[in-house]
Amino acid sequence: MSGSEIEKLILSEGLPRSYLTVVDQYWQPLADEIASRATADGPLIVGVNGAQGSGKSTLCGFLEVLLTRRDVRAATLSIDDLYLTRSEREALGRELHPLFRTRGVPGTHAPGLGMAIIDKVRAGQSIDMPVFDKSIDDRSAAVKHVEGPLDVLLIEGWCVGARPQADEELLDPVNDLEADEDPEGIWRAVSNLWLRGEYADFFSQLDMLVMLKVENFEAVLTNRRLQEKKLAAKNPDGPHLMDEQALERFCQHYERLTRHMLEDLPRRADFVFEIDSKQVPKSLPAGLAMPG
Repeated sequence: MSGSEIEKLILSEGLPRSYLTVVDQYWQPLADEIASRATADGPLIVGVNGAQGSGKSTLCGFLEVLLTRRDVRAATLSIDDLYLTRSEREALGRELHPLFRTRGVPGTHAPGLGMAIIDKVRAGQSIDMPVFDKSIDDRSAAVKHVEGPLDVLLIEGWCVGARPQADEELLDPVNDLEADEDPEGIWRAVSNLWLRGEYADFFSQLDMLVMLKVENFEAVLTNRRLQEKKLAAKNPDGPHLMDEQALERFCQHYERLTRHMLEDLPRRADFVFEIDSKQVPKSLPAGLAMPG
């Protein structure tokens, strides 16, 4: 595959042409490492963790192209596409806690569906990826068909690889949302239980974990604003696009676990890319070699 594929991807992502340097210096060494492991042990399941707007889906797009250059077949599953349907989340909101109506925290995905996809990849089968449409806040009727066999499955998502918090860490609210709408801590406790169960089983399937580590939680809101603008550009009439007030409240659903992962995950991930305010890595993680 020619370099023009990379240039097309840069253009489609709205990135400057100078991003070619980022691809060469950071994503190429990561692709080389993934390819070497897949060749020896494939199919390889690679988790890509990062807060909202950190560039996970962009990274996976480049990795797919770079791996294809090496005759390594790769596809990406976003954990966002595993969100429960609106009706399923409405049921959780009635049965467990109203905050489970909002997509995001563990408990609002279908990890069993993700594990079924991994099973098919390991068996060399073709797969139908679910598709979640954020502009309508519901799972789409469409699926993304991927022909097997695959050498690499990239699983990207904001909570990929997350571990549960200790019970005592759940006692005090971390923001106004938790204080006002979860004063008894039921929502966060149940979400944490899911992390101990189905999500732990799902994440245990990962052979490699990559983290895009933003500077702090405050960067998440800035990055999420950019995401919302892209969603609005694609579907300006989408009924579930958010204004500033709604966006700030939405991000509070993610705050607790995001802060926990920023502390916990760097100690466990195979490769941690520190990401600056422009979503560019600051340096190459140890264990990856600069291209010669």
